[in-house]
Amino acid sequence: MGRDAMEPDVTVAARTEDVALTRAAQAGDVTALGLLLGRHQAGMRAVALSILGPGPDVDDVLQDAALTALRRIGDLRDPAAVGPWLRMVVRNGARSLLRGTVAAAPVDDLVLRAADSGPERWLERTALRDWIWEAIEQLSPALRLPLVLRHFTTGVSSYDQIASACGLPVGTVRSRLSQARAKLTQALADTAESAHDDTARRTRASAAEAHETLAAAESGHFAELLRERWSPEVALLRGKQRVGGRNFLIRGMECDLADGVRQRLAHAVAGQSLAIWEMDIVNPPDNPDHCPPTVAWLMTHDATGRVEHLRLHHPRPVPVPDVAAA
Repeated sequence: MGRDAMEPDVTVAARTEDVALTRAAQAGDVTALGLLLGRHQAGMRAVALSILGPGPDVDDVLQDAALTALRRIGDLRDPAAVGPWLRMVVRNGARSLLRGTVAAAPVDDLVLRAADSGPERWLERTALRDWIWEAIEQLSPALRLPLVLRHFTTGVSSYDQIASACGLPVGTVRSRLSQARAKLTQALADTAESAHDDTARRTRASAAEAHETLAAAESGHFAELLRERWSPEVALLRGKQRVGGRNFLIRGMECDLADGVRQRLAHAVAGQSLAIWEMDIVNPPDNPDHCPPTVAWLMTHDATGRVEHLRLHHPRPVPVPDVAAA
């Protein structure tokens, strides 16, 4: 039999295997996802190279695409289209890298499930999301925060922004993200059979806490809320450096409110050991440039779940008063 006569059978067999592996990955089999990524690695790399050219950014985009595939594989409507979908993820990631932004979740009617998917698919996606967060909690704090910022925030996701927020060189951010992705694969395997917390419930609770915190501040009860809910040893950090403690935070909030500055929650994400509140800032009409337009509260928790460390990240550097730590 000639080569041309064999190729359709080969294509059908490959597609059949893609379908089987995709369905297994959607059911939570991380090994199946790894096999899928391996099967399509050459095509994914070719897409990245065509956009970025040779260099370390190619590997970064491919690693980001692998984690995006893990998060979004449950949304893939046509398992036979997994190859084009993976290449589209890489294409979006490479183009976003050139623009200096994080890749948006891929959305395409051809390959994504409809919004009215059945309850079984919704449960699959929910279970996969909770599993991913359970694995993220197995990472060290040094690896966990950059990974969460990169993949789960809306405004602190570029390498430069993560470096500024964490007080790290950009090269260190790249290295830690690479380590985090590699360790996440093992963590997923280690937590596959364990019980997974409800991530959506936890995030809703964190968002509610953010609203309560802002309301308490505006009503003059910020100090009381911090005493009740935050660690007495809470520290405001700038990068790795301690800037102040609880009293410093209270004074800073009171000064902003007195100047007419208000904050409004735009996005929240929460794990067991950390929470991130992304805020829009509303400046007073007579001083519209008083503060940058957004700020992210990056909070890590102690063993009791109280906020232990807080970093405030603005899109551009904001001078911190040189006062004694409270």
